[in-house]
Amino acid sequence: MNVRDLSIVMIGAGNVAFHLTLGLLKAGIRVKQVYSRTAESALPLAFSIGASYATEIEDVMDNADLYIVSLKDSVLEDILPKLVKRNPDALFVHTAGSVSIDIWKGLTGRYGVMYPMQTFSKQREVDFCKVHFFIEANNSDDTELLRKVASRLSPNVFEASSEQRKYLHISAVFACNFTNHMYAVCEHLLKEHGLPFSSMLPLIDETAMKAHQMSPVDAQTGPAQRNDINIMEQHIGMLESEPELADIYKAISNNINKYDSNKKTI
Repeated sequence: MNVRDLSIVMIGAGNVAFHLTLGLLKAGIRVKQVYSRTAESALPLAFSIGASYATEIEDVMDNADLYIVSLKDSVLEDILPKLVKRNPDALFVHTAGSVSIDIWKGLTGRYGVMYPMQTFSKQREVDFCKVHFFIEANNSDDTELLRKVASRLSPNVFEASSEQRKYLHISAVFACNFTNHMYAVCEHLLKEHGLPFSSMLPLIDETAMKAHQMSPVDAQTGPAQRNDINIMEQHIGMLESEPELADIYKAISNNINKYDSNKKTI
C-alpha cells in the first residue's frame, strides 16, 4: 500500500500527537480522525487538518488502516483493549519510549511502536527531518510499513527493541528533562540576585554545540572536573538556605569527578 493512501486515526491530542498529526499532513499523509477525552483538546487539532474528532472510544472510526496511540502511559492499559475492538484487522502502534511492545500482546494481531525521540511543546515548531524515529512491530510486513510512514517524516529511522527503547528513554531524560531542570535552577538563582537568565544563553548554546563535536566527558569543565574543593565548598555554603540544591550540587559534582577519574585510567 502507498503510505499516502493510508487511513490514519490519531488517538490523543497532546504535544506528541499534535506535532505528529501536523507532520504527517505536511508529508502528504492525512490523519482522518483525532480522538481525545475532551472536545477542547480534540476539536482544534481536528479542525486544523480538516478531520473529524471523537471524545468517546465507541465513536472512533472502525475502518482505518493505522491507529497511532499517543497518550499518557498511565491510561494505556485502560484504553487499548477498548480501542482495538474498533477494528481488529488494523495496525495499532503507540509512541511511548518506556512502554513495551508487549502491551499490545493478546489484544490484537498487528501491533508495534513508532517512537519519535524528541521533546515536544505545542508552542514550538518541530523539524521532523532532524528527529530520530525508533520503530518496532510484531511482524516484518508491518515493520516495513512503519518504516515507510516514519521515513515520510524523517530520514533517521531505526529499528529498536523494547529493551533498547527503554534505555533511549532514560538517556533522553538525563539529556533533556534533567538538563532543562538545571536551567530552571539556574534561572531561579539568577532571579534571586537580580540577574537575567539570558546571560547564560551563550554558555548553554556553546555547551550544546560541543556535544556535536566531541565526547561530553572530554568537553566537561568546571570546579568538579578540576577537583577544585575550595570553590565547591564555597558554592555549597552559598546554597545553605536551599539544602535540596546543595545535595544536588554535591551529588552531581561527585559524579562528574568520578567520570573524569575513570577517563584518566583508560
